[in-house]
Amino acid sequence: MKKLFVLLAVLVLAVGMTGSALAVDEELPHSGRVLFVAGGDITVAADEQADAVIVINGDAYVAGTVNSLVVVDGTATVAGATVEGIAIVNGTLELQPGTTVLGDVGQLNSEVVQGEGVEIGGSVNDLAGDVAGFGVFMGFAALAFWIGVGIATLIVGLLLAGLAARQTRLATSLIRREPGTTFLVGLLAVVVPPILAILAMVTIVGIPAGLGLLIVVWPLAAFVGYVVAGIWLGEWLLGRRDGAVASQRPYAAATVGLLVAFVIGLVPLVSAVLSIFGLGAVVLAAWRTLRGVTPTATQPIAAAQPEAA
Repeated sequence: MKKLFVLLAVLVLAVGMTGSALAVDEELPHSGRVLFVAGGDITVAADEQADAVIVINGDAYVAGTVNSLVVVDGTATVAGATVEGIAIVNGTLELQPGTTVLGDVGQLNSEVVQGEGVEIGGSVNDLAGDVAGFGVFMGFAALAFWIGVGIATLIVGLLLAGLAARQTRLATSLIRREPGTTFLVGLLAVVVPPILAILAMVTIVGIPAGLGLLIVVWPLAAFVGYVVAGIWLGEWLLGRRDGAVASQRPYAAATVGLLVAFVIGLVPLVSAVLSIFGLGAVVLAAWRTLRGVTPTATQPIAAAQPEAA
């Protein structure tokens, strides 16, 4: 995972170096040719050109013209070639005589061997600081995305609590009163739809239905289930273990439960378990409603005193 992150950072930096190189007076031609290999070697002959050469766990020998050269865990040999920008990670870069680098040479945990007569239009830089800055940026971006998802989920929860209060109460009561059945139904709801979608896509006519089930219906149902489970969690945290009047709108439970679920969701599998319980409750409540079975989980306390939302 760390190596993948470093590679992504280096690729971004390589693109930046290419842009810097294009700012010089002399500009290399572009052909759209991209060479990429993992666990192997690449050779660019003197009469060849490539926009990008990317090698992971291998060596690159370049004698022609290359816009961007990136090598990770290997040796890059540039023999009398013309290159716009180079990035080398955990390896060795050999710039042989007659080589011209229009832009910068970036290295991370690498050795740069520069022969006589090598021309570098930019400079030889250590990428450690740039990669660290990229990591900070990605960290803030991930945090902003995480918070945005949490806010969107909370809004959906409040809308569900306001527009479908009775249905939400009935679903949360199933989690409280029939946890085993609800969880089992949730597991089936996770496994069965993909199988049905794949079977439907065997025929041309069934492809739209299968894709709709797999891409739209299934994820949407899981998300709604997560929201329902979050509202149930809020009811439990607020001490409403015996349920509440089905017509009341559980705004407080939605707010508290989804905020807590948002935080504890950082623990692996917690969000998945909540989604399974919630999805099972939604599917089970819908099934019983279609069969004409009227849920009675909240009826014993229908005469209770109104409580705050």
